[in-house]
Amino acid sequence: MSAPDATGPGRRPEVDAVFAALADPTRRRLLDQLSDQGPMTATELATSYSVSRQAVVKHLGALTAAGLLDTERHGREVRYGVVAGRRAVGPPARCPPAPARAAPRLTAHRRRVSR
Repeated sequence: MSAPDATGPGRRPEVDAVFAALADPTRRRLLDQLSDQGPMTATELATSYSVSRQAVVKHLGALTAAGLLDTERHGREVRYGVVAGRRAVGPPARCPPAPARAAPRLTAHRRRVSR
């Protein structure tokens, strides 16, 4: 079985960009922080991370390029904010909770995995 064609029909580059941006844990933290606290500058965000301000700007650029953040200029400041409607909180609506009869199997699976 061959690998899917990366340039073939059905390929969605915008989805690839979102997954690539969210693959980095620092970017996910930045997105969560902006979602919780509202728009902030790179300087304000950098105080919460062990990387340089320039590294934070690079991460913010990847999130912006993926369409997850937008920017707003105020003089020399650039404020980054989450694009409305792009941040889902919690499980998707189509993912129902596990039925009660599955609880013993899930518990047994957790025990096996945690060993």
